[in-house]
Amino acid sequence: MSLYFIVILASLIGPFALSFDKKIHFYTYWRYLFPAIFIVAIPFIFWDEIFTQWGVWGFNKDYLNGFFIGNLPIEEVCFFIFVPYACVFIYEVLVGYFTLEKLQNVAKYFAPFVSILALVIGTLYFDRIYTMLACYLAALLSLLTYYYFKSRWFSNFILTYFIVQIPFFIVNGILTGMMTENPIVWYNESEITGFRVGTIPIEDFFYNFSMLLLVVACYNFFKSRKTN
Repeated sequence: MSLYFIVILASLIGPFALSFDKKIHFYTYWRYLFPAIFIVAIPFIFWDEIFTQWGVWGFNKDYLNGFFIGNLPIEEVCFFIFVPYACVFIYEVLVGYFTLEKLQNVAKYFAPFVSILALVIGTLYFDRIYTMLACYLAALLSLLTYYYFKSRWFSNFILTYFIVQIPFFIVNGILTGMMTENPIVWYNESEITGFRVGTIPIEDFFYNFSMLLLVVACYNFFKSRKTN
């Protein structure tokens, strides 16, 4: 088993094992979750494949199993399933165990803050394709979710996003070389700002924000259709 697969599998084991908790009974939501994950995974995997072909990023074969789908290692494809699963699990735990109505004010400030920050960074580094696309997408989705769709669950997602930064920092830190001689996932320095949190490019925070926000949006959409 490759190091890459061990890292992402470790992020899934806890949430999966706790999915049968009697209060959350997360397993009963799988019929909403898995369609949401796969719908979002398709365009992100396509994005991943194109950027891999263009050399925006790549993968160190020393830490892979050797199975590829196109130019993507199977571990990378699994990333788009395992990580969103863990994120939505945390989202449901927060909703199930805590009263989160007071967080509506947080969303009021967070939406413009992250949008303006992303737009500024994306514009300043418009010539860096990963920076520009990751930041502009995060800004667009944040604005649409809060101001256009007025999604009440957005505040719950924000808290979830802040909490998942802890496992995210560990997982992405390992993937980007925090604990290995060479990074498992490398980045073309000419396509990113060069600013990192530890070994993690800041673009990854916007990229994951967009991916997870879309998964939660689709997940809540499917749940709402079932209850209406």
